[in-house]
Amino acid sequence: MRRAYDLLPLLARGLDGRGRTIAVIDPYGSPTLRHDLAQFDRALSLPDPPSLRVIALPGLPAFDGADPDATAWAEETSLDVEWAHVMAPGAGLLVVAVPVGDGGLQAFAEVERAEELVVAHDLADVIVASFGQAEPAFPPGAMPSLRRGLELARARRVTVVAASGDTGATQVLPDGSCCYRDPVVAWPASDPLVTSVGGTRLRLDGAGAREAPDTVWDEPGSVVGGDPRTTLGASGGGRSRLFPRPAFQDGVAGTVGDHRGVPDISLSAAIDGAVVVYWSFASDWAQPGYHLLGGTSEAAPLFAGLVAIADQLGGARLGWVNGRLYALAALGPGAGIVDVTIGDNRESFRDEEGRWVTVPGFKAGPGYDLASGLGTVDATRLCFALARSPRQEEDR
Repeated sequence: MRRAYDLLPLLARGLDGRGRTIAVIDPYGSPTLRHDLAQFDRALSLPDPPSLRVIALPGLPAFDGADPDATAWAEETSLDVEWAHVMAPGAGLLVVAVPVGDGGLQAFAEVERAEELVVAHDLADVIVASFGQAEPAFPPGAMPSLRRGLELARARRVTVVAASGDTGATQVLPDGSCCYRDPVVAWPASDPLVTSVGGTRLRLDGAGAREAPDTVWDEPGSVVGGDPRTTLGASGGGRSRLFPRPAFQDGVAGTVGDHRGVPDISLSAAIDGAVVVYWSFASDWAQPGYHLLGGTSEAAPLFAGLVAIADQLGGARLGWVNGRLYALAALGPGAGIVDVTIGDNRESFRDEEGRWVTVPGFKAGPGYDLASGLGTVDATRLCFALARSPRQEEDR
């Protein structure tokens, strides 16, 4: 993965995120995280992080192996932490485990509280959010209180990165079933204060060299032995219903129209080409050991690691980076943003009556698109370009 994203020249120069901290905010967290990261590091010959701090917010229940949600979030926490560490092995790591109660708005209120805690107490330079909910699931008037942490992060120059989702051009319904029948995007990835990270599929040889150009992540169920007509996973993308087009997307107005477009950038997410993740907790839903995971929950911590390195390189927090990313993309691939022009993010699924539904999605093409955003990255070029780029007007 490091070779595929041209990270090795940075690491060779000691540009590994040292002096910076990446915060991962996840419901529940993982009960065995310290042990698991140490094992993961030994297996991959990685150094231990300079620090790993875990904060459990009040009300966090004990890990329950019979609870599938607790297991899923423990897996998610392992993925976020281990792969942010792969990309920025010199950065400190902070995990904030939040109680989710009955889910829904209560869960997002807890996440907002965690964001405010991290930013107000100056605990991290980059925040990773590998979760989201479809915009229509939020009642009118809910956003102002849920965005306070994001607004504080922008004011304090803390970068917030969020996964765009794994169901292509639509999103999961509030009851957890799949899916809305028309294009829908998820918040917080749709928020203009957040850098939204979509998914690609890499085709690499055993040494990490590309055998073909990156494509938009959109995989059939047959990848894991399922029905080939079903979408296993696809890069979240589309137009927001909550937010108008922000100034940083004025240059791509022909694609996004009057709405905020998602995603901004994309990295590896495919299951065919998944990353290795280790955990040692046992539950009714997962066994200890090494596992293969993917999704935009992989892509988001990968990008967060690069932001930490760019912060180190520039000697200061970049903070909100969306304006810089779009300005750099206009300069061409020499600035570290590599166009993705192949694939789409359609989503096909069976509804509760057993009927097949396909949400057509959006196609990749030259320049910005609603499947891959601006494209993917060359880490060395992008980190140097981000560190040297001037602040955009809307960043002031």
